Amino acid sequence: MREDSALTTYLALMAVFVPFSLVSIGGGPSVFAPMQREAVDVRNWMSAREFIEIFAIARVAPGPGSMLATLIGWKVSGWGGALVATAAIFVPSSLLCLGVSNVWNRYRGRSWHKALETGLAPIGTGLMFAGVLAIFRLAGAGPLAWGTAIVVAGLLTWRPKMHPFALLLLGAVAFNVALLAGR
Repeated sequence: MREDSALTTYLALMAVFVPFSLVSIGGGPSVFAPMQREAVDVRNWMSAREFIEIFAIARVAPGPGSMLATLIGWKVSGWGGALVATAAIFVPSSLLCLGVSNVWNRYRGRSWHKALETGLAPIGTGLMFAGVLAIFRLAGAGPLAWGTAIVVAGLLTWRPKMHPFALLLLGAVAFNVALLAGR
């Protein structure tokens, strides 16, 4: 890759991921939907199928959910792109958290503090749901996938400390029963 072309690509990755870093209320999953839109629809860095594959790798790999940004950067511009995208998604929000935490702790217990904390919770939840809907739409998820997601969400709401392997086993059973029923 030519040096000026690489710089342009790195700047484009930063232009996409720095803002996502700063608005990812609720963590990485809250910006999956806009990441998909930017990478697939706006910038044409990859196809919808490639995004789903990269998303799947990011979800099963150990580490933070924001690993998706690293994989998008790698797909766009190799190791350099992976490093730039990773720094762009983690560094700005980390610096912002450091600064906000100092102020946040200083004013803990004030009425505006509690109101802000309470108001941000539904925003983070809504952003995560938008990410789930975007992934399901791209993957062409059928009734079984939707049903499994709804059951798992219900179980985790009912029993938040349920072990993940129990959920994995439940999903495996549901998909195998569906496969057998479809034959």
